[in-house]
Amino acid sequence: MSIKNDLKKSLISFLACHGGGSYSTQADRRYVLLQFANDLVSIGYGLRNIEGLKQKHISAIVKSWQEKGLSNSTIKNRTATLRYVCKRINKPTLVPSNDELKIGKRKYVSLKNRAQHNPNFEKITDPFIKISLELQRVFGLRREESLKIKPHLADKENRLELYPTWCKGGRGRTIPIKTAEQRYWLNQAKLVAKKFVNSLIPNNKNYFQQRCLYDKQVNRAGLRNLHGLRHAYAQTRYKELTGWEPPINGGPKARELSKEQKQIDYKARIILTEELGHSREQITVNYCGR
Repeated sequence: MSIKNDLKKSLISFLACHGGGSYSTQADRRYVLLQFANDLVSIGYGLRNIEGLKQKHISAIVKSWQEKGLSNSTIKNRTATLRYVCKRINKPTLVPSNDELKIGKRKYVSLKNRAQHNPNFEKITDPFIKISLELQRVFGLRREESLKIKPHLADKENRLELYPTWCKGGRGRTIPIKTAEQRYWLNQAKLVAKKFVNSLIPNNKNYFQQRCLYDKQVNRAGLRNLHGLRHAYAQTRYKELTGWEPPINGGPKARELSKEQKQIDYKARIILTEELGHSREQITVNYCGR
């Protein structure tokens, strides 16, 4: 058996014994650890069993992720998973601090407009995945939400209601249904789901399996950074709420707004914060600029 397969086998065994957290947390942990195995072996390390994890492996993999251009937030999320592993293999101090690993702070001031408006989904062949992507686009959903959503249950005529169990951090929320396009794709989602109790995960798959299929489908279709669908939603919604383009699209910056406009801007950002499922208004800077 190859080094990579041995390492993956040991990780799967570890996860079977240490599967705490929600199904979503477990799926995220599994995804990160299997990616860690792929990446570690690809840069030349021969670790076959997670019990043999050493600090040199941690330092090397973090450096590799940084060289690939992964964001600080992504690297922090991955190292948090590695810390979880280390605690349970009795090596709690193995992962150095973020400062020691030279992982910078999470950035909330967007330097680049990541919005993706109307990408081409024609190459997506799975009907469930295609509907999930369309719901991400027209409602600004996260990937997890677009898979777990139960369309019949979520449809409240003039609003989409997302239940806490579908959402990151258990933060349920509502999103207004304001356009014919939103209504069309929600109706299509209900047709694909069929039964009232069904989500957009087929009955013969679990969340992790559907998320893997999602990743394969979007990669084969040549699609990248689909979190940009949320950025596009946020920017369109900001313009609806304020009457002007967000700063990241060339609209007026905060220092250029009148007192009255600043109040409109603040109210719009509070609404956006809720609709996107965040807890702090500051996060809207990442989507719309300031």
